Amino acid sequence: MSRAAVATTTRMAAEEMRRASASAAADVPAQAGSRWARVWPPSLRWIPTSTDRIIAAEKRLLSVVKEKFRTGYVQEQVNIGSAPPGSKVRWFRSASDEPRFINTVTFDSKENAPTLVMLHGYAASQGFFFRNFDALANRFRVIAIDQLGWGGSSRPDFTCKSTEETEAWFIDSFEEWRKAKNLSNFILLGHSFGGYVAAKYALKHPEHVQHLILVGPAGFSSETEHRSEWLTKFLATWKGMLLNHLWESNFTPSRILRGLGPWGPGLVQKYTSARFGTRSNGELLTDQESALLTDYTYHTLAAKASGELCLKYLFSFGAFARKPLLQCASDWKVPTTFIYGQDDWMDYQGAQQARKDMKVPCEIIRDPKGGHFVFIDNPSGFHSAVLYACRNILSGDGEEGLSFPDGLLSA
Repeated sequence: MSRAAVATTTRMAAEEMRRASASAAADVPAQAGSRWARVWPPSLRWIPTSTDRIIAAEKRLLSVVKEKFRTGYVQEQVNIGSAPPGSKVRWFRSASDEPRFINTVTFDSKENAPTLVMLHGYAASQGFFFRNFDALANRFRVIAIDQLGWGGSSRPDFTCKSTEETEAWFIDSFEEWRKAKNLSNFILLGHSFGGYVAAKYALKHPEHVQHLILVGPAGFSSETEHRSEWLTKFLATWKGMLLNHLWESNFTPSRILRGLGPWGPGLVQKYTSARFGTRSNGELLTDQESALLTDYTYHTLAAKASGELCLKYLFSFGAFARKPLLQCASDWKVPTTFIYGQDDWMDYQGAQQARKDMKVPCEIIRDPKGGHFVFIDNPSGFHSAVLYACRNILSGDGEEGLSFPDGLLSA
């Protein structure tokens, strides 16, 4: 793509932010509109967001896939009802019977291609896989979703009060989505927090999952077993006690972003520029990709708090699981492949420990050119790892991916 085209796309993303900021005045009551317009300049107005704005930002981001690779996709809001059958409470503990929806994008492949379902991580959404859809759609029917309470999916009030309820929120909503999509035999891939959900789902519904791919998954270690000496000392300091208190109070990073209002997009832009630019050891984002990912990320994080409030119920401070997956390793029923970036802050040794107790095939792959977002840092290496993980499923469709990929490491 030419520099002029990149510059144009970047300006368009910036202009969208300015238009959103200017439209904030529309959210002010009519009788007060003229007064606010006089005393509150556009540069200081909160930037509104909504499901419509999230979907619009998603389309702009995924236009990179369409323009660069000519891969088409279908976006839909899949109705999952107001509660799973037999549930004593609705998704959001409300008397309302309003149905809930899971935002879904589907990239169709050739006929009879295996289905690959992708789950995003915490503080993310399905658009984070934008660098992977085209390549994977050459071999799979790729379906990516925003989990309930994230991205462009419904954001019901989150009032879970326990680890069990919180796990059910994600597992049961995904199961209702599966039923609505009439899927029964698919490969399930989850990243980070999405890896935790994918693993818990496969433990509860193994009959639907052909193969499990966990990318830098959270939730394998417990605080009592793996808390480091450094973390113990840090939690004894006033800073550590303060941060732990905020964590237990369910104070999420998105609350800070919402509080910054018009300065929020700038903070997100600094993060994406650093994480996928100056601090990346992989394939850098282009200016166009960075601008569109910033816009998309801002709108998904600044929208109503819902799924993000799961954090304190599933993990203690330091991302240690309340109910570690390591304790369930002997119950594993689905063949599993772990994929980690070399610089992943999630420790692959937890997977190594779990593998000792698993009674199903289990492999661990590390990518020297990636970090926690290995699928963004090194897309080609990630795609090779996924194809290798699914080699038995793909074996009837040529020999590609049957040998261990060059440049990757087996752990």
